[in-house]
Formats: sequence, structure tokens, C-alpha cells
Amino acid sequence: MQPIFVEPLSEELYRALKDSQPIAPLTDRFPGLTVRDAYAIQMRVLAQRIEDDGERVIGKKVGVTSQVVMDMLKVDQPDFGHLTSAMLRADGSAIAMDDLIAPKAEAEIAFILKHELAGPGVTVADVLRATEYVMPCFEIVDSRIRDWKIRIQDTVADNASSGLFILGDRAADPRELDLSLVGMTLELNGEIVSTGAGAAALGHPAYAVVWLANTLGTLGMTLKPGEVILSGSLGAMVAVKAGDNLRMSIGGIGSAGVRFI
Repeated sequence: MQPIFVEPLSEELYRALKDSQPIAPLTDRFPGLTVRDAYAIQMRVLAQRIEDDGERVIGKKVGVTSQVVMDMLKVDQPDFGHLTSAMLRADGSAIAMDDLIAPKAEAEIAFILKHELAGPGVTVADVLRATEYVMPCFEIVDSRIRDWKIRIQDTVADNASSGLFILGDRAADPRELDLSLVGMTLELNGEIVSTGAGAAALGHPAYAVVWLANTLGTLGMTLKPGEVILSGSLGAMVAVKAGDNLRMSIGGIGSAGVRFI
């Protein structure tokens, strides 16, 4: 039986998403909230988005892939959220700030699958075989929790703090690259503000997909052909405001752009 607070908290988060208005941290009000409870809340909000708003699940995101963020949230593993059809924006899109709360941009590598991945037991070799191609990607993270005052339970319940995502201008074969060594640069209004490499995502972006597939496998879920998997940030998050223009590039893969209005 799920705790009695799952239903009201999922409704709060759904309304915060629809109204672009933050709510108080869940863990401040419910200190006993567990990560398992938080995933139950996440799934309840997702079900409402599918049933009430007609959204479709088109992928997953892996979050908390850097040691710095793990230390901040006092955890020793990543988390995951769901990508829906309403979250995808085209390369070069203009995004209205009114639709978000406190957005930040991350540069990532997206894996687009051609075969199912069913854990447990998935390996890096399995991920590379199952991947049709990889693409440069912006994830626009956003927190429905006021002032980003989050613990791991807060961000998990809030769909791993995911907002929107933008796929870039090219696709590349991950079997022809060492994804741990590819370099990333992120420019804000023409100035480089973040750099990184593929190794920032759990040492290799494919490891993030391995973790996801095996974690979902323990829950009776699989990664399906055609799904987009965001493998984690390759550098520091960059806060954005109206009028900002961002461009990111990943060596050997491509680039992506987005602006905010």
C-alpha cells in the first residue's frame, strides 16, 4: 500500500508543472518520504500527463551522473525520469520563460535506440549494439520545487527535475567514437561558460544507459526501440533568462542551439 501522501503530492507537482508555479520542498513537509515513495509520485504524475494531456512517453533521462551532484544529494547512484512528446523541442527553438520556473541548461549525449534493452545483465556492449545513433542534446532542467531546494526524494518525485530537451543537428555512430573522450563546449551569448567530456557521465555515457536499463529491469520495465535516452550532463548546468542564446557542440557528434524569450 502506498503512503497516503503520494496522491496529494503528485497532484501538487502536476499543478506546479501546468501552472509554472513552484511548491515547497516535499522532504521538508514529509521527512519520512523515501526514494521508493518518490518514484511512486513520479509515476502518478506521468500517468496524469498521459491520461489528461495526451502526452506519450518517448524516452528516459538519467540524472545525478556526476560525483559532485551525488555528494550534494548524499546518494551513491543516479536517478531517472521520463521524456514525453510534450517535452521535445526542435534545434534552434525559442522557448518561452513563462512556461518554465527556474530553468538551467545542460549539454548531453542522447542515445536513440533501435533495439530493446531489457535488464538486468545489460552491458556497455549491449548498449552500443542496441543504439541506432547518438546526438548532441540540450536538456533544460527545471524544478517545480521552490528555489531548487531539493534532496534526492524531491528531484525523483519531480521527474528527475526534467523540463524540456532539444536534439541537435547531426547523428553519429557511437561504435566509431570513444564517447568517454569526446569534448563538449557550451556557449552562452557567444561566451564559453561550460566545458566537459563524455567521461563526466559516470565515466562513459553508455554506462549511464547500462545503469538505467538494469535499474528498470528490476522494476519490470525495458527500454524500447525508438526511445531517446539522455545520458547525463557533460559539464556544469547554466542558468538562463529571457534573451539568452545558447549553443553547444560535442566533438565528433554535432551541435545544438536554443534561445529563451
